Amino acid sequence: MSSIDFGSLLRQYETELLDNVIPWWMKHGIDWEKGGPTEAIYEDGRVASYDKTIWSLGRALFVWSRLYNLIGQRHEWLNVANRIFDFLLPIGAKNDWVWPGKVDREGSVIEPSTAVYADGFAIMGLTEYALATGSPEAIKAAVATFDSLLPRMAELGPHLATPEAISDRARCHGISMLFSTVFHELGKLVDDPAILQAGYEHAVLIQDLFLKPDRRMVLEYTALDGSELEPPHGRVLIPGHTIESMWFGIHIFQDRCEAQRIARAVEAIKWHMELSWDSRYGGMLHIADAYGENSPELLSSNKIMWPHTEALYALLLAYEVSGEQWCLDWYQKVHDWSWKHLPVPVHGEWHRQVATDGSPLPDPPRPGGQPRKEPFHLPRALIMCVDVLQRLAAQSAQDRRTAPEDEVMWP
Repeated sequence: MSSIDFGSLLRQYETELLDNVIPWWMKHGIDWEKGGPTEAIYEDGRVASYDKTIWSLGRALFVWSRLYNLIGQRHEWLNVANRIFDFLLPIGAKNDWVWPGKVDREGSVIEPSTAVYADGFAIMGLTEYALATGSPEAIKAAVATFDSLLPRMAELGPHLATPEAISDRARCHGISMLFSTVFHELGKLVDDPAILQAGYEHAVLIQDLFLKPDRRMVLEYTALDGSELEPPHGRVLIPGHTIESMWFGIHIFQDRCEAQRIARAVEAIKWHMELSWDSRYGGMLHIADAYGENSPELLSSNKIMWPHTEALYALLLAYEVSGEQWCLDWYQKVHDWSWKHLPVPVHGEWHRQVATDGSPLPDPPRPGGQPRKEPFHLPRALIMCVDVLQRLAAQSAQDRRTAPEDEVMWP
């Protein structure tokens, strides 16, 4: 039986989500006049620009719809989702469901489509919104985007997020990571075996091509046949991507009852915690070297918030499906470091990045840069952690009720 008090953790995550993070975004980060989130925004809530990326629009639509679907059917959350949807939908329709990169406050395109990530996040948001509302327009838009994607994804090139210099001979893990879950969830929504199969094929591709069990890692780029590329691309590891990718995979393989692939995903989470953890200052490295030769630049780089939030959920989920103690041991390390260094209590959100040692940085960190915050990785992780902690807390309480009296561990 775990010594972690899941009930106490549940209350902590619910409080952070419902009393701090979501209220901060509702107050500072929603463009109530035009719709959609703002993302060029300082930690104190000041807005630097109202331009909007499709990435952020789709992801924000997902978050407020998921809040409504998983945490509680609050009118104010659905109102935000409705306003994002009303802003987003005409953009896709005007562009034949090939989603542009960025639009201005009025929804006019200021950056065209360059990569299919924008399309993926549009589908992600539209799918979750359709689950919340049953909107036939959202379903039609998501399926139309899927149909527009298939021929584009069949052709290699920079739009698949591989560096242009190697785009004709490389695959990118990030593409399969995103579209495994995007297609899987859309396929479930519309009960379409072909869309479900497309998501499954990406999930399998990750484990069969990018995951290298002999090296205990998932490569970010490989050759088309899965063989390793020459440096520098062949050396790139993005541990946060892999940890996020593995929890996507656990969800997909749970739906298909594939225990062996679930176990493989759980093990890969462990590898990437070990690869990414900074033994000197704590926290996770954003990028690591596949050959274990992390440069001084990598070791001294800023710590990014989002890999830590992905690890918080992934480790709890990995524990739930495996029962292995190492999941909780790593979870406790990530939890302690994250809650010590990342929250900004005076404002209510978290730092997007901090210095190597966890100390705060100027906002924005780079002189002359534009501030950027986005309502995605943090609120999504808190939502998902609340969801899994509810189950773990309930199971822990059940275990205490059924354990022999001399084995009961009281909090």
